[in-house]
Amino acid sequence: MKRIERVKAAIAHRDADKVPTCIHLAWDGLEAYADRLYERYTDENLRRLCDEGKISRHNAMYYGMGNHVLAVTCPWWVWHDVPEEYKEWDTPDFLPKTMGTGSYSEFAETVHNLKENTDAYVLVTIWGSHFEKAYFARGIENFLADMAGDPEYAQSLLDMIIRKNLVMLENIVHTPGIDGILLGSDWGSQKDLLMSPESWREMIAPGEQREYDLIHEAGLDVWVHSCGDIRKILPDLTEMGVDVLNPIQPECMDIYELKDKYGDKITFWGGISTQRTLPNGTPEEVALETEKITSYLSKDGGYIISPSQEIQADVPFENLCAMIDTAMKL
Repeated sequence: MKRIERVKAAIAHRDADKVPTCIHLAWDGLEAYADRLYERYTDENLRRLCDEGKISRHNAMYYGMGNHVLAVTCPWWVWHDVPEEYKEWDTPDFLPKTMGTGSYSEFAETVHNLKENTDAYVLVTIWGSHFEKAYFARGIENFLADMAGDPEYAQSLLDMIIRKNLVMLENIVHTPGIDGILLGSDWGSQKDLLMSPESWREMIAPGEQREYDLIHEAGLDVWVHSCGDIRKILPDLTEMGVDVLNPIQPECMDIYELKDKYGDKITFWGGISTQRTLPNGTPEEVALETEKITSYLSKDGGYIISPSQEIQADVPFENLCAMIDTAMKL
């Protein structure tokens, strides 16, 4: 099977000849290990593609590591010239300015080259897309207070973000070669949601649903990233049509219970501990955990092998390689 076919099988909750993998590194992890991983895992053909400008060095590294999913960023938008007082305690009486970034032609060329030269699933990653975007402008403490104390303002900011997001999504969803889009917003802490489930359903879910519907109407898969314990809204996310959920942190939630309850409705991407085993265990312990989690969570499809967060520099190189090498065999 091709790599994209294995990912599609996992999303459709079907078994495949191999469990797909998608392992990413944080910026400090890339600074620490990208060169060593590139030398260890890329072959002559991948290096040639890099030299020819057909694939980025990082995506060549990830593909060589066995990743079935290759991520690309897209033209998006950012807050522009937000005044300092916007992060003061008092609720603002205006919405901030925005500015578009990126090149659609360069984005389309990147996607085309990945499709021409690999058999990977191409995922557009949009981190900080909604709730996070709001607190990037106001500060997280202020915006959570806004949601409780001035919900009219908070909703106006969230609605503005969704309007901007929908325009950008409409501009990219029909780019040939895209398979799925990831929207990222961290709704959880280590212990619970950052807001009540009722507030999430009233203020966050409607905008998310509009984005998910637009993505699905274009024939693409919806991937969602949210850190923390979000068990209280997992039934909502399955009903809203989320196809893949990341990162399912075992320090926050019982990932085996998640598989038992929701494994036939949503595909999980993550789960291998980046707070305990990967930074503090031995290579043997990392390999065993990778095997155990993959064996359970991949029953009848529905799992993509990955750590529960992007790899940081506190993970020993030997442990990182133990996870990669084990994943390649599963």
